[in-house]
Amino acid sequence: MNEDGSELLTIGELARLTGVPVKTIRGWSDEGLLPPAARTPAGYRLYGPDAPARLEIVRSLRALGIGRAAIRSVLHRERTVAETAAQWADALDAQIRTLRLQSAVLRSVATRGSAAEELPYMTELARLSARERRRIIADFVEDALDGVDAPAYRGGLLAVTPDLPDDPTPEQIGAWLELAALVREPELRAALRRLAEHSARTAGPAGQEHAGPDPAGQEHAAVRVAELMRVRGEEAVAAGIAPDSPAAEPFLAELVAAWLPTQAGTADPPTEDVPAARARLLEQLETAAEPLVERYWQLLCTVTGRPAPPRWDLAGAWTTAALRAHPRPYVLDRSAFDGTDPDRVLRAYAHVTRDVAALVDAVRPEDLALPTPCAGWTVRQLLGHMVWENLMAASVAEGAPRADHTADHLGDDHRAAFADSVRAARAAFTGSGMLHRTFGPYEAPGVMLVQQVVVELLAHGWDLARAVGAPTGLAPEAAEETLAAARRIYGAAPRTEGSSLAPERPAPPGAGATDRLAAFLGRDPA
Repeated sequence: MNEDGSELLTIGELARLTGVPVKTIRGWSDEGLLPPAARTPAGYRLYGPDAPARLEIVRSLRALGIGRAAIRSVLHRERTVAETAAQWADALDAQIRTLRLQSAVLRSVATRGSAAEELPYMTELARLSARERRRIIADFVEDALDGVDAPAYRGGLLAVTPDLPDDPTPEQIGAWLELAALVREPELRAALRRLAEHSARTAGPAGQEHAGPDPAGQEHAAVRVAELMRVRGEEAVAAGIAPDSPAAEPFLAELVAAWLPTQAGTADPPTEDVPAARARLLEQLETAAEPLVERYWQLLCTVTGRPAPPRWDLAGAWTTAALRAHPRPYVLDRSAFDGTDPDRVLRAYAHVTRDVAALVDAVRPEDLALPTPCAGWTVRQLLGHMVWENLMAASVAEGAPRADHTADHLGDDHRAAFADSVRAARAAFTGSGMLHRTFGPYEAPGVMLVQQVVVELLAHGWDLARAVGAPTGLAPEAAEETLAAARRIYGAAPRTEGSSLAPERPAPPGAGATDRLAAFLGRDPA
């Protein structure tokens, strides 16, 4: 109520009551959103008792971005609040889509370092209709595969079109812009053509070739094998298994056995794990190793909202390297271990770990960063691997092989870590009966696995001695028989320069057994 007893409010009183500035109230009044109920003799505006509530409605609608004309229609009851809200929500959605499009184009420009001349083209790409986007991909596929007789491969490529949803995310728009640029690259066209030619060359009579990650319907068996290869390859890497080591063979045997049935519809299908079968699998993996094609599928999946295909780079590199190193199935010569005395093997382990532990105890904290002769490792990395060898052997003996090769097994006390791992391994060797049992798909003798640990620890002990400038004549009581065991275990293993088993080097005349072991395993004892 006004000071004079009336129910009318001056503009100042209305401002103090609602917190809305006088200037704003005056402007809304002039626009017809808040007409005064009366005026004073001097012409000043007076507002009725409903003005505060009406003012709150105007303020709320303006805060939501609704225009003045729409607010007038609500206040004059020409339209309901619900109708107006729906109309403005639709308008805001359209604005948001436009802003997302603008943001995606600008971010793509920033990421790609695009020139100003490319802006109109990129903006046009982002605004294309679904039909126009499909046409770009179809033209690209037809051009890349022109003249190649691979209808199923072509069909698989054309089945996946870049259909953006009605409300695409900035990531989807950005992926479409990158995809549209990628299909213009001659390197991608050449890569797809190589895959199509390989598919046509190896297809069976029914033309059962595949286009890659084919959402239109690849054979389920092939998909399962691809996933098995990815999982097993990543497990091998996680376990620290070098692709050219004998330990890689069981992984390969499992993969080849699972892969063979998927070749039934191909030309001259292999039926057993023989060199020709491994050569074909290797060819398939090497042919499929096309980074641009992998990126093509990843972008298509992002654009369409499909799950991205799993990355194959880590597992694929390991599997192809393993197939090159093992062109034929490995046959374990069990007779080489007949008559091996388990007690002598255990004594050899004790002698080697005794001398290696003395070296480890002498390593100072400042020595941990020193380089070693082994695979470019530092002393710390080398010690971590030696601890892992003991822990891994113990876990195999206990029937639960570890898969945490990349974890930090050294901690803050390298001496205690090594000593603890030796105790754990020795307890597992004796307590589990490992030296008298067999393990794995090849039923490898447990005595051989323990000898392998002895070989590894003596060889890496030699690496450590060279790194810290200590004598290399470790475990003289066991070095000769450990060298003999290394020749039995690794004698037929593939040798590749720079890998886990580099070519054997000559040992100097009169070299001790530990130096000759290092030379046999590819170190330079000179």
